[in-house]
Amino acid sequence: MNGFAAVDFEFARQVLQRGIAALFVVAFVSTLNQFRPLLGEHGLLPATELLAWARSSKRGRRLLRPTLFRHVRYTDRRLVALCTAGIVVAAALVIGIPQLGPPWVPMVCFLALWLGYMSITSIGQTFYGFGWEMLLLEAGFLAAFLGSDSQPPPTVVIVLFWWLVFRLEFGAGMIKIRGGREWRDLTALMYHHETQPVPGPLSRQAHLLPAWFHRVEVVGNHFAQLVVPWFLFAPLLGLWVPGPVPAIVGAVAAAIVIATQLWLIVTGNFAWLNWITVVLAFSAIGVPLRQAQGPQDPSPVPEPVEGPWIIDGMPLYWLVVSGAVGVLYLVLSWQPLHNLFARRQLMNASFNRWQLANAYGAFGTVTKQRIEIVVEGTMDEDPAGATWHEYGFKGKPGDLRRIPGQYAPYHLRLDWLMWFLPLGHSLDDWFTAFLVRLLEADAPTLRLLAHDPFDGQRPRWVRAVSYRYRFTTRAEFRETRTRWARDRRRPVMGPVSLRR
Repeated sequence: MNGFAAVDFEFARQVLQRGIAALFVVAFVSTLNQFRPLLGEHGLLPATELLAWARSSKRGRRLLRPTLFRHVRYTDRRLVALCTAGIVVAAALVIGIPQLGPPWVPMVCFLALWLGYMSITSIGQTFYGFGWEMLLLEAGFLAAFLGSDSQPPPTVVIVLFWWLVFRLEFGAGMIKIRGGREWRDLTALMYHHETQPVPGPLSRQAHLLPAWFHRVEVVGNHFAQLVVPWFLFAPLLGLWVPGPVPAIVGAVAAAIVIATQLWLIVTGNFAWLNWITVVLAFSAIGVPLRQAQGPQDPSPVPEPVEGPWIIDGMPLYWLVVSGAVGVLYLVLSWQPLHNLFARRQLMNASFNRWQLANAYGAFGTVTKQRIEIVVEGTMDEDPAGATWHEYGFKGKPGDLRRIPGQYAPYHLRLDWLMWFLPLGHSLDDWFTAFLVRLLEADAPTLRLLAHDPFDGQRPRWVRAVSYRYRFTTRAEFRETRTRWARDRRRPVMGPVSLRR
């Protein structure tokens, strides 16, 4: 680092800008494919009803977060236009086109992504109530101030990315220590690979690893989340301590965070939570300019351009802008800092309407059993003696022989909400609407599923039953060739029909 300019963090900036933009592409594609059947004009929880309530209620106007649809009437076509524009802008940033201009050009692009996606999450209700939504928004806001290729990234913005990773990782670690006993007695990961919301192709193999390995996993998790994040700030010492040690310490801390996230990526499907953490951790990896040029490059390292309006290679106006962002975060960070050490720590909470300087965390407790809601339908007239057929979901378990798919960083919103159903005290309103859509054989809703047993025809009856699922042992798999076993079948809802 060189005062105001983080001259050794050009590689980090490239990863941050392009990686965050790539995840915006995923987020907008996920919305384009799923928002309309879930939240559109004829969705399970229509956003139009939320917006009407917000316009007619003082409390609604106060609670609704910023969204373009507060001022422009929501329609499904406008949602498609917003997603399409978001994909185009984000793809341009991935390629690096806006970064070729002055620093305000990528700033405008990232702020457009931030505001556009916030307009969606603000009306997304329970289907967008996940921590990685606000994490992507905050990362997009900070990425707006990394500048362009014409000058080094501002030191203050790089440090704010470290502060974001610290809140993300240390907050998650503290949530676990304060949460379920399984994190303190080191047994959490004896269950988690099996009971996580959307298992991946290697989740069963991870679950079948020996108990001692799972205890080591928990210890490693605590170390990576409670100890390592403090060392992300080590490169700051490079301003006063000569030599490569501070930068190396920061890079090693980032590498540990990345390694733990990669393990989570290969053993589960957590949308883009782990992927964005990997991207953000690169903010602490500095590559000295001379080293980046290569030992065989005989040309000297260029000195930063200086002048009355240029300081440390950056335009004065850009230093003012990035400095203002630093001051803003200094003010906003008091509440999340206090929350990290509060007895009643909040998880995935925002302390302001713009969702900046948020509190993060995940899986403070781990469920010990996997209860799945299975949805079935029949074409028979009499449900009492009917033959029932299961609807298949893309991510959540159903077919006992199927290998779980790898979907992350794509977010299967319906599957995630299905996982939460058995954890509540009653079935949510959206689930009742979902059963009605199945009875109507609603094509957009059926496209959210992996298998419709009636090939687009309307069933006469649908019902929901619950099962306890568990991974089969190696011996059971050799005998039955199934990857799941299930028992304890219980009725949850129905049979219900549209017919009187």
